Amino acid sequence: MSDLTFYTNPMSRGRIARWMLEETGAEYDTVILEWETSIKAPEYLAINPMGKVPAIKHGDVVVTEAAAICAYLADAFPDAKLAPTDEERGPYYRWLFFASGPMEAALTNKTFGWIVEGDQTSMAGYGTEELVLNALEQNLSDKDYVTGDRFTAADVYVASQLAWSMLGMKTIEPRPAFEAYVERTHAREALARANKLDGEWPPS
Repeated sequence: MSDLTFYTNPMSRGRIARWMLEETGAEYDTVILEWETSIKAPEYLAINPMGKVPAIKHGDVVVTEAAAICAYLADAFPDAKLAPTDEERGPYYRWLFFASGPMEAALTNKTFGWIVEGDQTSMAGYGTEELVLNALEQNLSDKDYVTGDRFTAADVYVASQLAWSMLGMKTIEPRPAFEAYVERTHAREALARANKLDGEWPPS
């Protein structure tokens, strides 16, 4: 038994954590949870009272939320070199939290049909979907990865969110900078291993 356990369902944000786990090269055990049954059972609610995935348990430490899991694993397994250097630290945290905050909120609201406009844009943390996508496009237009020329844990999260929305849910239109970034990040061997375990996404 490994001291690292991964709780997930293949049709969830758990795929982000799976990719990150494969990037680290760490040994881990996987617990697949089923909707409305084991994911809501007392045993798992003791891990995550939200009854949501993903979650990891590393020794006595429990981490939930895909972005937090990416950041935690990058620090916990430094040999994988997925944590930021001192020079990368600012953009690393900026874009990791950008994707898990403004970007996630904007695209989720769009999926549910809630379009922020008018005076609402000053109240919403993301402003508008267009502002979010333009900001991300500007950052990716002159660099290979979100922090520059090196792949980090932030790219696992940002690329996952972007691919899910652009290729899977099709809630955003492709842009050349997005397509190039997704193609580049999704060519990684760790993601191929993760997809072999969880099934290809988007399905063909």
